Amino acid sequence: MNKNSKPGLSIVSSAALAAAIAMAFVAPAAPAAERLPVVVQELVAPPAVPPRITRNTPAKVVVNLTVEEVEREIAPGTRYTFWTFGGTVPGKMIRVREGDTVELHLQNLAGNKLPHNIDLHAVTGPGGGAAQTLIAPGNEAEFTFKALAPGLYVYHCATAPVGMHVANGMYGMILVEPAEGMAPVDHEYYVMQGDFYTAGQYRAGGLQNFDMQKAIDEKPTYVVFNGADGALTGANALKAKAGESVRMFFGVGGPNITSSFHVIGTIFDKVYTEGGKHFQENVQTTMVPTGGSTIVEFTPRVPGELVLVDHSLTRAFNKGAIGMISVEGQERPEIYAKGIKRALPADAPMLAAKPAPAPVVKAAKANGAVPTVKAVARAPAAAAAPAASPQPATHLRARAVYDANCSACHQPDGKGVPGVFPPLANSDFFQQRPYEMAHIVLNGRSGELVVNGEHYNGVMPPQDLSDDDIAAVINYISTDMNNGKPVLDAAKVREMRAARSK
Repeated sequence: MNKNSKPGLSIVSSAALAAAIAMAFVAPAAPAAERLPVVVQELVAPPAVPPRITRNTPAKVVVNLTVEEVEREIAPGTRYTFWTFGGTVPGKMIRVREGDTVELHLQNLAGNKLPHNIDLHAVTGPGGGAAQTLIAPGNEAEFTFKALAPGLYVYHCATAPVGMHVANGMYGMILVEPAEGMAPVDHEYYVMQGDFYTAGQYRAGGLQNFDMQKAIDEKPTYVVFNGADGALTGANALKAKAGESVRMFFGVGGPNITSSFHVIGTIFDKVYTEGGKHFQENVQTTMVPTGGSTIVEFTPRVPGELVLVDHSLTRAFNKGAIGMISVEGQERPEIYAKGIKRALPADAPMLAAKPAPAPVVKAAKANGAVPTVKAVARAPAAAAAPAASPQPATHLRARAVYDANCSACHQPDGKGVPGVFPPLANSDFFQQRPYEMAHIVLNGRSGELVVNGEHYNGVMPPQDLSDDDIAAVINYISTDMNNGKPVLDAAKVREMRAARSK
């Protein structure tokens, strides 16, 4: 270019300008994630886990996760309505690689009753995805995130009240494998501990409701592995052979109780504390916080039953936090020899037994029974209470409809959850507008509501109930919770339904 020419008028500069203008009309380059190979995540029911990742480059991993509200046993003969990811407690495990881009699709099935979302602790960003995925039944949400840090992370529902959603089983884990991969082992298992709060006592029969006050007081009825008392025992016990390596992905969904995780009969070779990258060796018991995790690796050496427990032991033996690993193999007496039991010689020295207090002995002798403190201390039996008169079948039906559809949020006593779910008992809104309450049950409602002077702002989806059931539950709330009278019948509900369809 001539040194006297103006750069802005040079042929070279003009060409560059033309190229720049042309580029302005070309579609921008596709994001890097769209150029990655696509892998659809394989989701399997716990205690199984997706297979170990063998690729050594990032991928776009598509995860299709459903929200399912299901009724099943929490203990033999005891049923409970669980809110779940993928129909299981814990939710299906997600397994990706460091550097992957995760495209997560969350479906809230149309048959559910409540809005839900998901917060993944592996997400770097506000809310862990909760805001992007809050959806009512019959809807789907999608968002993407990059798996930046390797580790084992909890995910859970973060819809208010968060503690209730988690307490009903809405938690799971996502494993982000390090870029260099994980060493192969013979068995991998997925176990999570959770605490559940039922209105009835431990192993009380029938369908049990969630008890919000127990949850607030942190007094669980059940503390269990994988969503049920006995979920990892009997035919469902985990399996291994002596000499095989076992890797266990263990987490605590909560919502409240920390675990002292221990396996009776083995020592953890490695414990990746709190699901991070560093490990400790030769560990007996590891503390796992609520909303946290650990990876433990061990090798059973001899055959027999290894027992998984929360070593806060009344949780194991009185609330259900117990599981089994059935180990097959050859006996190895050099490691663990069978014990020998024998009778002591008659002249062997023994500690003298402490005699019972005199009043107990006398009472026992008088009755010809073995002396016990209970025999003396037992209070006289109280007179049997008169049997309650049977309730009409219509009332029992109405109560059953309420328990199955309303009590999880508004509570069995109808007092609701302050600031979240309005009360139905002693409710000025209900007493003044019972027909509007029926419309809400039939059609759903969102937005602000004022009950007894308190403001509520939430979403209630329409309930899939028959005309008879809607009338029954409204009348039950009126008579049993508001000292009122029956206010409508099925014919009136049919009129409401017909007006909606016009």
